[in-house]
Amino acid sequence: MIIIRARYYAAFSYMKIRLIVGLLLSSCVSSVSFASVYNLPAPDSRLIGEQTTHEAVKGDYFQALAENYNVGFFALLAANPNVDPFLLEPGSNIVIPKQMLLPYGKREGLVINLAELRLYYYPKGEKLVYVFPVGIGRQGLKTPNLTSIIGDKRKDPIWRPTKAMRERYFTEHGREMAKEVPAGPNNPFGKYALRIGTSEYLLHGTNKRFGIGMRASSGCIRMYDHDIEWLYNNITVGTPIRILEQPIKMSYEHEGKMIELHSPLTPDGMSEAKLTMTSAVKNFIGSNNDMLEQVRELLEQPKGVVISLN
Repeated sequence: MIIIRARYYAAFSYMKIRLIVGLLLSSCVSSVSFASVYNLPAPDSRLIGEQTTHEAVKGDYFQALAENYNVGFFALLAANPNVDPFLLEPGSNIVIPKQMLLPYGKREGLVINLAELRLYYYPKGEKLVYVFPVGIGRQGLKTPNLTSIIGDKRKDPIWRPTKAMRERYFTEHGREMAKEVPAGPNNPFGKYALRIGTSEYLLHGTNKRFGIGMRASSGCIRMYDHDIEWLYNNITVGTPIRILEQPIKMSYEHEGKMIELHSPLTPDGMSEAKLTMTSAVKNFIGSNNDMLEQVRELLEQPKGVVISLN
């Protein structure tokens, strides 16, 4: 387990700390980028990363930790239940979810698992996977499951809200929304955007720090500005993309059976749906009653971290 002690909100050391954290998080990190970069495991393994803990100092809060460790806000909440996200007790150990199981499916292109609010990028010809937190659609504006390609790349995109968005804005605020917002600090797309196929759905930056790793967008995939910039510069039009929802991930590893559970959100975007003991989970556990009880407890309160079953 890695324990990191640092005053992460200190502006003068921000860039240095990001680089140091990136290098320390695991021996598998191999690039100076804001993404978490891991060596791909063997085909029969899906475990990447290491358990990481941050020792809180005065002034720490979840949003700052989320940005500096490049993880999602909801991911921190789930991994640290009963912790006040705005007032961390100095000296307390905060779990940083940097260890995970790869989603089921082909390790190719871009894979977004809505349940865990993460994007995985498998660069062609490299035995690496880059992992980024993302924001997805909020109440009534669900990001769809799909299989497609990156159809277009745009720098300094113009934002043109849809008719439905303008109507919704008028209903909520009583005034008209601009039909077009040029590139600049008021543009909610940020500086870069990647179109999914020919659809209206984009991977894009943001002009707001809050909302990454949450359900906060109008259906598009929202990323930190430095993350979408890196992705824009490193992928090509035609890159495959899959958007899926896998709240339960399981794997047989050398250390034993491992499971990672995430709470899927209901369509209202607020309450949490309950995970159930599926036949796949039962088959994975087998006849071990102690393990079965352990998983039942985890299903009641998923923490979004890899758990070794014993």
